[in-house]
Amino acid sequence: MSSMIVETKYGKLQGVKEDGCIVFKGVPYAMPPVGDLRFKAPRPPMPWDGVLKADAFSCRSAQNDINTPDTFYGKEFYQEKVFATPVSEDSLYLNLWVPEDALAGEAEERHSFPVAVYIHGGAFLGGCGHEAEFRTGAYGKKGVILVTINYRLGVFGFLAHPWLEAEDDVACGNYGIMDQIAALDWIRENIRAFGGDPENITIFGQSAGCISVQTLLSTPYAKGKFAKAILQSGAGYPVVVQRDVTLDQAFEYGKMVAEKAGAASLEELRAVSMETLLAVQGEISEELMSTGQGLVFCPVLNRKFRTQTYDGAVENGTIANVPTMIGSTRNDITVTPEEAASQQSRFRESCRGWALAMEKLGHAPSYVYYFKRSMPGDDAGAFHSSELWYMFGTQKRCWRPLTEGDDRLAETMVSYWTNFMKNGSPEGPGLKLWPPCTAEDPFEMEFDI
Repeated sequence: MSSMIVETKYGKLQGVKEDGCIVFKGVPYAMPPVGDLRFKAPRPPMPWDGVLKADAFSCRSAQNDINTPDTFYGKEFYQEKVFATPVSEDSLYLNLWVPEDALAGEAEERHSFPVAVYIHGGAFLGGCGHEAEFRTGAYGKKGVILVTINYRLGVFGFLAHPWLEAEDDVACGNYGIMDQIAALDWIRENIRAFGGDPENITIFGQSAGCISVQTLLSTPYAKGKFAKAILQSGAGYPVVVQRDVTLDQAFEYGKMVAEKAGAASLEELRAVSMETLLAVQGEISEELMSTGQGLVFCPVLNRKFRTQTYDGAVENGTIANVPTMIGSTRNDITVTPEEAASQQSRFRESCRGWALAMEKLGHAPSYVYYFKRSMPGDDAGAFHSSELWYMFGTQKRCWRPLTEGDDRLAETMVSYWTNFMKNGSPEGPGLKLWPPCTAEDPFEMEFDI
């Protein structure tokens, strides 16, 4: 018989039964990064007494609500009242979807289920771990524990300034990625109590979450904390959209933030209200991104936490040696109509390039996919993020007039994804063979109805 109460290192948690799983919502994995802890590396959470009811999602990380219901992505993914959860700097929480079987028996016997840790996208400016498309029992039903996380965004997660470098030259500019590592540490420390295997963790993410995964693959501070990685629409070799923001560039942005916020010292900057910093962030992001500078507040090459460019980590062979899956969509964010027509997008080529680079390094196999399903309901096609409905098996929540073919495609993709999470290969019974992408056989699995 399964239990809905789990004892972690920090205290007891009580979950809720949903969608064939026991779900633990809003679990603290770090201390709230507020007050004097703003712009500092995350610290372990404080223990609690009694039983913490993990039955409600936490606040979203501080962000400007750009994806309102009248925007494309607002309509697509936020229609289920995600905005009902407020924004706050107190947001370092995670959520777990645990198969009921994983919590059967005695706690010391719970250590066999693979674990998948999802890092959400949103241009490092928005999003959260409980968006409509992520909340799924589909992985649990296939024997995988799913964990989704929040992490610091925008200026709160990626501000660099000489004041901050003097205080902590490792964390400077990379607080959001360090949050992700803190979540991995919490998971490795506590997942056995949920029936999970800390040595079989897959990290995966899409868009900014994908860039996060590539960052974790390339920083020594995440070494050994995961066993596999899936990179969706944001990574590759050579890189397409990531900005290797240097420390000097990040300092320029940081000085702009301090000046616009009216802060003459680090102490004053930590005292500025969240609302003021968000307003400043919006102003600077709009100003700089309109000039073609791309992502502004994102992982920083600060010479300590990140010492190499994304391409450099591949070329120098310091990228983590783990099995990977990587892919893009036909109408991804860098694809022109001409490229879409010829099916030769830069994203697509960089995903193949990644796999071939891993082979050249003698690394574990890499599996490449290409998502082609043109979503019904408008003319957006296989747009950036469209695969999320399918690989999470949450297509029933989508507003679009999907078909039985879409349900079959979702079942296929969930099976491939969870097989990879279990075994390091997407293949399994009843599925089309999906070999690694190699120079001899540059195979690419195409997904469509």
